[in-house]
Amino acid sequence: MSAPVEFAPMNVDAFRARRARLLDTMAARGGGVAVHLTAPECTRNRDAEYPYRFDSHFWYLTGFGEPGAALVLIATDARREARLFCRPKDEAREIWDGPRWGPEAACEAFGFDAAHPIAALDELMPGLLADAPALYCTLPGDAAFGARVQRWLDAVRARSRAGIRAPTAMVDLPALVDEMRLIKDDSEIATMRRAAAISTAAHARLMRACRPGLHEYELEAELLYEFRRQGAQAPAYPAIVAAGANACVLHYPAGNARLEAGQLCLVDAGCELDGYASDITRTFPVDGRYSGEQRAVYDLVAAAQDAAFAQARPGASFNAPHDAATRVLAQGIIDLGLLEGTLDGVIESGAYRQFYMHRTSHWLGLDVHDVGDYRAPAAAADGGERAWRPLAPGMTLTVEPGLYLRPAANVPERFHHIGVRIEDDVLITDAGAEVLTQALPRRADDIEALMREGRDGRDGRD
Repeated sequence: MSAPVEFAPMNVDAFRARRARLLDTMAARGGGVAVHLTAPECTRNRDAEYPYRFDSHFWYLTGFGEPGAALVLIATDARREARLFCRPKDEAREIWDGPRWGPEAACEAFGFDAAHPIAALDELMPGLLADAPALYCTLPGDAAFGARVQRWLDAVRARSRAGIRAPTAMVDLPALVDEMRLIKDDSEIATMRRAAAISTAAHARLMRACRPGLHEYELEAELLYEFRRQGAQAPAYPAIVAAGANACVLHYPAGNARLEAGQLCLVDAGCELDGYASDITRTFPVDGRYSGEQRAVYDLVAAAQDAAFAQARPGASFNAPHDAATRVLAQGIIDLGLLEGTLDGVIESGAYRQFYMHRTSHWLGLDVHDVGDYRAPAAAADGGERAWRPLAPGMTLTVEPGLYLRPAANVPERFHHIGVRIEDDVLITDAGAEVLTQALPRRADDIEALMREGRDGRDGRD
């Protein structure tokens, strides 16, 4: 097993409140028993594991970060109960892998009603499921988990002559938790603000350090150093550090390419802090100054982001920022001479997708592409496509327009290989929106000024 990861002191009340909300939801649906397992450890090769990362739903409900654990929730008319199943204390293994909580200590520290060794899960579940109207779990689940569930149900059904009934319904538990996670509570927002601040500092460090002649992986190292230096446990996703033509590859990983004067470098990276992701993209000139064509494209993307920000407010649809950004980009593409026709025609035909092929936003939280439906739950009155979900206070999302100009017959050579994306993290508030990553420069002039600090020896590195 990899070394245990340290997390900030727990806000036990926040996790307990989430479990209570879920139990109330289960009771309102007729009650039942829920079971959710955390993520397993994963072998990297031979006897080495990947760094352990818990299941996001499990963490959201428990704050418990060890592998080999399960959560069981029991909701009846007279009973609301949360039980943790986890690894027992084991002195021999703890010498190798580090300390474990064990059931007794975990029960008290994490605010559970009861806790058991994980090995007791299969033994106790049939009794807990007896006469429960529904089983809440992941559907369909992996084959091994499905087989376990079937054994639990078979054991309950074997007692039918004693008047014991097995659950008659199965409910998709993650669908309920997805909706809960969509609106962030105060504890989550505080963590996400801190994650955004760490990632902001890392991007600023990288831009100050940038020089022609460096490799993409050297810039990535600046990011990773600052993430860990400020207490983040890991990157939220593999960093994109893309120089020159690589910036037009949407998910290009940091590689071996050498940065050259006259190129742009696109960096899409964010840290993960106590389970929560940040997600920032900046595009900057390797030698510290945008060319005329680069600035024209960059300023166009910045204007599209401004238009999207203006639509990120309570009551606006999730798609409103995307529609606003798309109209600005499409008109700009026409103005640059890359497409012909009217604005409405270019949008209706989808011709703009040659240069802008992704959406402007996604949810952000425990996962960098976080859970939650993007459309309203109810179908349209005419049976057509569901409406886009309205934004509400507590939702967190990215705003990330971009343009990617690959060589093509309608793209003059002076625009070749210009790839620009600008991405920030946004919290919807009662008053409108808070840009969590606002401290990182995003205007072309401000980015050039930041990079000059690095060239002048004021790079903020230690």
